[in-house]
Amino acid sequence: MAPVSLSHEVIRFGDFDVDPRAGELRKHGIRIRLQVQPFQVLQTLLEHPGDVVTREELQRRIWPADTFVDFDQGLNNAVKKLREALGDNAEKPRFIETLSKRGYRFIGSVHNGATAAAAKEATASATSAKTGTPETRRKGFAWVLVFVATALVALMLVLVMNPTRVRDHSVGKNVAPRIQSVAVLPLQNLSSDPGQEFFSDGMTDALITDLAQIGSLKVISRTSSMQYKQTKKTLPEIARELNVDGIVEGTVQRSGDRVRITAQLIHGPSDKHLWANTYERDLYDVFALERDITEDIARHVQERIAPTKATQIAPPKRVDPRALEGFLQGNYFLQSFGKGGGDEENRKAAEYFLQAIDADSSFAPAYIGLAKAHFGLIWPSSQDAEIAKKAAERAVALDSNLSDAHKTLGDINVKSWHWSPAEDEYRRAIAINPNNADAHESLGALLMELGRLDEGYREAESAQTLDPSWDHLSDALERQGQFDAAIERQKRLLKVRGDDGFVRVELFRLYLKKGMYKEASFHLDRAATLFGYPEIAEAASRARAASGDRGAIRAFLKEWEHLVFTHQAFSPVNLADGYAALGDKDRAFYWLEQAYTQHDAEIASTDLGLERLNMEYLLDPLRSDPRFKDLVRRVGLPP
Repeated sequence: MAPVSLSHEVIRFGDFDVDPRAGELRKHGIRIRLQVQPFQVLQTLLEHPGDVVTREELQRRIWPADTFVDFDQGLNNAVKKLREALGDNAEKPRFIETLSKRGYRFIGSVHNGATAAAAKEATASATSAKTGTPETRRKGFAWVLVFVATALVALMLVLVMNPTRVRDHSVGKNVAPRIQSVAVLPLQNLSSDPGQEFFSDGMTDALITDLAQIGSLKVISRTSSMQYKQTKKTLPEIARELNVDGIVEGTVQRSGDRVRITAQLIHGPSDKHLWANTYERDLYDVFALERDITEDIARHVQERIAPTKATQIAPPKRVDPRALEGFLQGNYFLQSFGKGGGDEENRKAAEYFLQAIDADSSFAPAYIGLAKAHFGLIWPSSQDAEIAKKAAERAVALDSNLSDAHKTLGDINVKSWHWSPAEDEYRRAIAINPNNADAHESLGALLMELGRLDEGYREAESAQTLDPSWDHLSDALERQGQFDAAIERQKRLLKVRGDDGFVRVELFRLYLKKGMYKEASFHLDRAATLFGYPEIAEAASRARAASGDRGAIRAFLKEWEHLVFTHQAFSPVNLADGYAALGDKDRAFYWLEQAYTQHDAEIASTDLGLERLNMEYLLDPLRSDPRFKDLVRRVGLPP
């Protein structure tokens, strides 16, 4: 079969259309998601329908001579993805035939869409002209003249009545969709080693971080984007769930000290392909590669990096591959935190970050990771808190334009009750990266604690917009007394995150506030088991049998008391919450004083501390007591 030119025309086979210029595969007019390399394989095969395209030819076309990945693995993966998109079967192929050790052949019937339509119309006209009588042809020609004249009159009327309508419709077709918000889907690992998943995830994180600094462009946070790693949802579905215009997706290939990334930008609601490109560099220059992608995307969404940012952000530096390896491995463990645990993952992450620092002591991101790992422990010691503080300060000293470093310093200042410096750090983090959802949430919580409720709620809303799959509004809803709404948000989070001990604790607290002891006790049971204390759940179960759910909760609190000092497994403020809700004010104040004495420094950063005195709704029964007002004064919070 003669080669087919794919430079301009849409190519049709079976129920499918291929538009080479747009880089799109469609079935019945609906775009099928297909990554760059599988599409290139399809395009190459369609250029030679019926002919064998050897593996060597495909390698020259798609995997050039200097490509460093496992070519066989890459090609096999690409063909597999292509067959999945076409619904084809390797054993009984309809479109793509495999010739063992040689290559592939496209065996479907291929049609050039535009040419075929024109040929059909021409054939019909020629047949009519040849077979009709002279009288028939004259009558037919007269009817054509009448039709054309009528159409021209109608068109003139439309132009007279609404001269802009036709022009606007025509122009609208050619205007590219405006992109004001973007989500970066997890980049697919095309390396032959599945163990390189940490690398592709790290490249996804780096791209999100860079894109987040594009002026006026909303970029969805990693937390919400990464949930689509194995999704079967369509791009319009994802765009609707995340409320974005643009979707960035792509692939990562790594071999030794070389890396290649393909990226494409798609208008999510319409699933329209807007742009694609491939980038390849040494591992030393991987951050420069990420910056190249970011700048290209910025141009294609008709945005630009704000001048103030451009002057503040230094050009990407070269990085020691050993430092990069340790940093990305550390982040991979750091991000695996969840399901009621996390200390083991955070300790492992800290080890990798130290390896990165050993390889390059000036690599600032590794210090941020080290600070997060130690400060993010479920129950960090005072030594962990000191390591986190020094690491975050070192990161800022090396590069003052790292948003996460300032956010972490803000967290540390909050724990130290340094309210004004904490606010300054959060605002600095947001100024550097307006899309930092965590910084918005932390600033919002601080502002509400300081009594600036409206400002705080706006920051919480910003965090929720940037990270729609998570929950950033429950604190604000709780302070407003909207406990049912907060419960529903936590239940949704439980579905997304799985059986998570922290979510269970939050549900316990909400139900306790509402006086729903049965539900509160149930969630506390689950939390104890998830945190590794099934024996406490069993003791509470015995108490429940003797004195009901309220008695079970009191039994929980008594058991937790023994762990506060021995294992640092629960914050004194959590105990005060429980006793206050049960009406035992004296016991509640005892534990609040314990928290003040220790300055809560050796207790969980992720548990409630005295920095939450003004926001903690379970302490409401204590607020009129002079002892409470005195404690608020000593902590330095406004009354």
